[in-house]
Amino acid sequence: MKPIAHTGGSKARGFTLLEVLIAVAIFVIVGMLAMTGYNELMKQTDRVDEGTARTRAIQATMMRMSQDFALLEPRAVRPALGEDPVPALRAGGETGGIELTHSGWSNPAGVPRPTLQRVSYRLEDTELYRDYWPVLDRTQSVEPVSVVLLDRVKSVSVRYMGADRDWKEQWPPLGFSGPTLRYALPIAVEITLELEDWGKIVRVVEVAG
Repeated sequence: MKPIAHTGGSKARGFTLLEVLIAVAIFVIVGMLAMTGYNELMKQTDRVDEGTARTRAIQATMMRMSQDFALLEPRAVRPALGEDPVPALRAGGETGGIELTHSGWSNPAGVPRPTLQRVSYRLEDTELYRDYWPVLDRTQSVEPVSVVLLDRVKSVSVRYMGADRDWKEQWPPLGFSGPTLRYALPIAVEITLELEDWGKIVRVVEVAG
């Protein structure tokens, strides 16, 4: 009698070296694609964050300048040198720059000081600075506090509308003299910022009072 032959399934075999290499190659390719996509996503996120921060900085600068001009006060100041008072608003002309007195200087700490503040705006290279002094009538020892409001600024220009409804390139305009020179204020101000990335931004501000 012949023994019965067993016909069971074939034994499980392991992966060949070629199959392992192919699997590793596929894993590496998938990993590289995933990393490339992640890096691109992070770059896009950074660009969005930079754009948002830039927008906020521009909005804050325009708001700061608008508030200063809107709250102009007819308060001349005594210069560090000399006796002739500096007009409440002095801009353009031979001196250049912008210097003004405004109200509404917040004082949350209750420091003994006035609510009026003397500020100036100046452009150095491509950075717009706002300087302010802790006192109105300053001496040589009083130094301004300088803050960079915005960078990548190509130019800053301001026009001033007088009582005759005509725009002036400087203030006080020609024709003012005597006491009126010190306290004269425009009825409106046009602020123009030219930026490297945004182009020109124009805002017209009505002066209170």
